[in-house]
Amino acid sequence: MKSTTRGTLAAVLACMASAVGAAPAAASTTVPVRLPLEALETVFPIDAPELSTGIPVPVPGPPDGPHPAPGRLLPERLLPQVPFTAELPETVAALPLEHPLQDGRLGVATLASAAEELRLTTPGLDLGAPLSPPRPELLGQPEPVLPQAGLLTPTLTGAPGASLLFG
Repeated sequence: MKSTTRGTLAAVLACMASAVGAAPAAASTTVPVRLPLEALETVFPIDAPELSTGIPVPVPGPPDGPHPAPGRLLPERLLPQVPFTAELPETVAALPLEHPLQDGRLGVATLASAAEELRLTTPGLDLGAPLSPPRPELLGQPEPVLPQAGLLTPTLTGAPGASLLFG
């Protein structure tokens, strides 16, 4: 292998290695949150509950529209809907329980929900022009028509669930 070929190959490999090293890490769709509730123990004569959850971070997808439609002057979905996906994080709340009549602990009640994917689409708009397409019977002239407007409703899809454990 010639020295110029080796130098070119080394430069290509160095560029590839730096590109791989500079690639951003996969972004998480949740931000973890742990709520410090220990200060409640100074105010109330109970053990403080523990609560850990997260904040979902919506990730936008490609917009859906506008689409050309035959026989229409304006495209369908003039204001497109934008889909978002997010992950509803796992949430755990643990509350220590004490026996109301005796001195002693009964156990811990734990409410837990698993992580769940949520899908959301933003509202969109479909608008019709106040003119019809060119008509042959009118020698290619458009005819005035009532404009039409339609609202594309937003959607939210997901199936979150939770369970209560005592132990």
